[in-house]
Amino acid sequence: MRRSDREITDIKEIERILKEAFVCHLGLVDGDRPYVVPMNYAYSDGCIYLHCASAGRKLDLIKVNNNVCFQMEITSSKIAKNTDQPCNWGTIYKSVIGTGYATLITEEEEKKKALKAIIAPFCNRDITFHEGDFAATTIIRIDIEEMTGKKANC
Repeated sequence: MRRSDREITDIKEIERILKEAFVCHLGLVDGDRPYVVPMNYAYSDGCIYLHCASAGRKLDLIKVNNNVCFQMEITSSKIAKNTDQPCNWGTIYKSVIGTGYATLITEEEEKKKALKAIIAPFCNRDITFHEGDFAATTIIRIDIEEMTGKKANC
């Protein structure tokens, strides 16, 4: 990381960002080109869980190459203006970027656990999933290989 003064090395702080951020930008390999898709997610038990329909480009790509990249951030709409010079202004943010391996989850209990984790920030009650909706939902688990955190103007 070029700006080591902005690096987050505390794993607990990195995990707080993963639990607080709202969108995961999932990077996939499409032949010799990247493909990035924003997705809702949950961070649980050291893994990232995403949900999607049972068909689509991202699933096709994962089946061919399960190497992925992920990125999440927490940003402020305010700009840190430490001087009168705009070139010295900066965004207020915390972010995490990492790599890992995507696995499509078929085991029912892990799938339910992942969906409940994804829904938890929006609903504080136990949810029962409609059988048809549950069957039509695919869960992607990302087993994290490595990740780094970065922050500025916080």
